[in-house]
Formats: sequence, structure tokens, C-alpha cells
Amino acid sequence: MKNTGQDLVKRIASLVRQNQDLNNENEDLRNQVNDLKTELEVYKKDFSISRSEKIEGKILLEKATSLRFNMATVMFADIHGFENIKEGMDSAQVMDDLDEILFHFDEILKKYKIQKIKTIGDTIMAAGGVPKKNMTNPVDVVLAAIEMQNFLKDHCAKDSSENKIWNLKIGIHTGPVTATISGKKKKTYEIKGDTVNMATRMQSYARDGDIHISVMTYELTKEFFECEYFGKMPVKYKADLEIFDVKALKPEFSEDNAGSIPNEKFGIKFKLIQFMDIQELILDKLEKELPSYLYYHNVKHTVDVVTEVELMGWAESVTDEEILLLKTAGLFHDAGHTVEYDEHEYHGTVMVKEMLPDYGYSEDQINRICDIIMATKMPPQPKDLLQRIICDADLDYLGRSDMIPVSNTLYEELKEQNKIGTIDDWNRLQIKFISVHQYFTQTARSLREVNKQLQIERIRSLLPEE
Repeated sequence: MKNTGQDLVKRIASLVRQNQDLNNENEDLRNQVNDLKTELEVYKKDFSISRSEKIEGKILLEKATSLRFNMATVMFADIHGFENIKEGMDSAQVMDDLDEILFHFDEILKKYKIQKIKTIGDTIMAAGGVPKKNMTNPVDVVLAAIEMQNFLKDHCAKDSSENKIWNLKIGIHTGPVTATISGKKKKTYEIKGDTVNMATRMQSYARDGDIHISVMTYELTKEFFECEYFGKMPVKYKADLEIFDVKALKPEFSEDNAGSIPNEKFGIKFKLIQFMDIQELILDKLEKELPSYLYYHNVKHTVDVVTEVELMGWAESVTDEEILLLKTAGLFHDAGHTVEYDEHEYHGTVMVKEMLPDYGYSEDQINRICDIIMATKMPPQPKDLLQRIICDADLDYLGRSDMIPVSNTLYEELKEQNKIGTIDDWNRLQIKFISVHQYFTQTARSLREVNKQLQIERIRSLLPEE
């Protein structure tokens, strides 16, 4: 019995120890649970913030896809002919015929870089200047409209059957639009605004074979196309809108008698408009990428040279194509400063060769532009009239009244790169340079040569007496 009592005591003591161990384990688990709860709250908070950021980012993304274009050209092209279907016609052939026409119309839109928005029944809605802004979109859209009308005429003329049922009428208007862009892999576009409404109403006013353009589009394209005044379209809450009917390219811009194929002269005029798009792109690049120490070779200098080469070019009686080459060379002549200071002319020609083929410049035009740019490398040694013009435009400031403040910006630029000593050293160098410098064109000599001689005396007055 005694042993039984001792065994019971031992058993109780063991149970007490086990209970204590369990209590300790329970306490550990409770602490772990509390830690997990705390960690869970942190995760919940982080998840909430992350989700909120994602939602906010999604909203911002959705907002970013809604863009405003100040100048877009909207086209509505109505292909119709089902009302002309006669009994006995092969319906499958009719639909295949329509599909072929729509396919070629899509190819024409791609050719002129016009964005097809959607097809509403048998009406194509498209827009130039969307999603990529450009100054040529009114001309692009009218050219596409002429090609579409001519294709349909030729298509029907080749059809030997009596199934010539298709007609096309087009309405075009230029103005601001708001575009909503959606989709990741395949982007879709939706545009809205008064410009869209005007274009569709003008299409409804058109007759078969007509290309109706608004007075806004007319003013932007009348240099290239023969148009006839059609009349006025009433617009609610606004003045009546004048409408013109496009007939063809003007004879001087057409390769063929039908006025449908642009010639080389058209291409030059077109590129002079397109130049504004290239200029905006390059000036924006210069604003963002030029080193901060370029006080002289900055955006203003580039704009000055582009302006001067055009003015000198007209004064020297160069052709439209040569004006284009001069302006393009002037735009790129210092663009290489975004890469390197000393060999910037060369780097400018590299940019020209990379960029201008996308804008339709020929290999010969690109090579001539590169030669014009390289002619500005010091000391200038121009070999032809265009090179002489850009060299004079590049150093035009030497004969201007603001010569000294402008030259001081060049001094500050060189000083910051440790390429020049004191301001007196610079002024002596300027006197030496101006004394031997001569303008190459008659225009620059007549406008700047006399003033240039006065600059030498002005700079000498700034030097200390020796």
C-alpha cells in the first residue's frame, strides 16, 4: 500500500510537470499567434496600400489613354450599292467583291498612315493625325480619298459583268478630337468631338463619287488640289459651314492626266510642310538632351540658323527643294551636340541618315544634307551655293548689332569646358577671327559685311590699353 502511495505521488508530480510544460507550450503558441496576428495586420495594410496603388495606377492609366489632338482630319467613306442588287445576282460574289474593295481601302489608309477607327455598316471611319500627330494629315486624308475613289472607278470598269453596283461618297473635316486608346496587344481607337460630327454630316451631304471637304480642310490643302465650291451646310448653334468638292491634284503636282498620282514637285512641297513635324521632334530633343553649358549652341541658335538659311536661300534664288535641304541641314547641324561637342557635325549627319528615310527623303537628298552640315565645321570651306549659305547663316551674328552679347555666350560655353582663357584672350581671338573672316554669299556680304567691320572697333574698345 505504501508503494502504491509513492507511485501515486510520483504520478502526480509527473502530471504537474507535464501540465507545466503544456502551459509553457501554450504560452509560446499564444505568443506566436499574437506575432502572427501582428504580422497579418502588417500584410493586410501592405496589401491594402498595394491594391490601392494598383487601382490608382489603373485609373491613371485609363486617364492617360484619353488624348486630345488639336488638329486631326476625320474621314467618313460610305460604300453603298446593296440597293442596286438585282434578282439573280450571286450574293456570295457580291460579298466577295465588297470584301476586296474594303481590303484595298484598308491598304490605302495604311499607305498614307491614316488610322482606321472602325467600320459602321459599310461606312469606314478613319482619322489622320491620330495617334501620331503630324502637320500633313489634311493632305494625307484627301490623297487617300482620291485614291479610294479612283480605285473603285477602276474596279468597276474592269468588271465585265453587270454587277457594277458600288458607289462611294466621302466627307472630310479637320479640327480637334479626343481619342480614347484601349487594348494592350491590339490597340483600338475611339474618337469623338464636333470634328467627328461634322465629317459624318458632310458625308451624308455628298453625292456618289463626291469627296466633300470642309472649309477648314480646304484652307489646309487648297495649294495642292483642284476644288469646286459646293455650298453651305447648316450647323446648329454655329454659322453655316462651307463645303468644297475635291476634283483632283492640280496639274503642276500630278504625274498623270487624271490628277491622281503626286509628282516630284508635290513631294517637295509636301516635305516642306512635313518639316515642321521633324523640327518639333528635334527641337524637343535639344531641349531635353543638350548639356547645360551650351549657352551659345542652344535651341535658339538652331532656330536662328533654320530661319536664316531660308531667308538667304530665297534671296539667292534657290529652288524649293534646295530650301528644304537647307532648312533640314540647319535643323540638324548642331544636333550632334547631344552626343559630343568637338565632332558634333559628324554626329548630326548620323542622325540625318537614321531618321530622314522614314520621312521619305531620298538617298541623294540625305547625302546632300550631310555635306551641307559638314561644311559648317570650322574653319568653314563651302564647295557650293547651299554650303555657302549655311556657313553664312551659322556665323550671321558676326554682323549683327547683338554681336558682343552673343559672342559672350560662346565665351562662357568655351570657358566652362576649359577651352579658352580670360575674356581679354577671347576678345583678342575674336578680333583676329573677324579680321580674316569673309561672308561667302552676296546676300550676307551686302547685309552684314559693313557691320562686321564696326564690331572690330567695338571689341577693341573693350580691351585694356597696352
